[in-house]
Amino acid sequence: MQQIFGYIRVSSTDQNESRQKLALANLGIDEKHLYMDKQSGKDFQRPQYQAMLKCLRPGDLLCITSIDRLGRNYKEIQHQWRILTREKQIDIQVLDMPLLDTRRSKDLLGTFIADLVLQVLCFVAESERENIRKRQAEGIAAAKKRGIRFGHKPKPLPENFEEILALWKQGLITMTEAARRTNMARSTFRYRMKLLQ
Repeated sequence: MQQIFGYIRVSSTDQNESRQKLALANLGIDEKHLYMDKQSGKDFQRPQYQAMLKCLRPGDLLCITSIDRLGRNYKEIQHQWRILTREKQIDIQVLDMPLLDTRRSKDLLGTFIADLVLQVLCFVAESERENIRKRQAEGIAAAKKRGIRFGHKPKPLPENFEEILALWKQGLITMTEAARRTNMARSTFRYRMKLLQ
């Protein structure tokens, strides 16, 4: 008997998956057959995706809201599509792209059209991933130019830091001893020292 599965993916834990959940719930998919990962689509080493793969049997149906929810790597998506449709012998329904419903036309022309659409959409998904990374890098660079700092705010220097630094510069104590006296790791002492120069 055919089982219907749903797969949901968002790129990070702070993204909302409710739109995808609602779309799949409207298909009547049992909650125990919904699998969700909250991580990048760059590859398929995702725990819930791998768990779902183990449950799929020939004749089952996998539903996803869009191809980029499956993944964002051109070659990997195509490879997984082949695993799902040929090795696992399941059907796939991509909700926002009716041409990517493998139940529709299983003849040569239908398969050709689905493969062609899949290639185009895989390319678009990976291109968008590259664009996201590029925009993110540009945003970070622009923020740094404006003086915005990223990461944790550094702790204030210990009151005795300059005194200990002077002792170290004079060769009276080792860096290990200087770090110990300022209650810092050696690498932190070295880093903070360079910031003052």
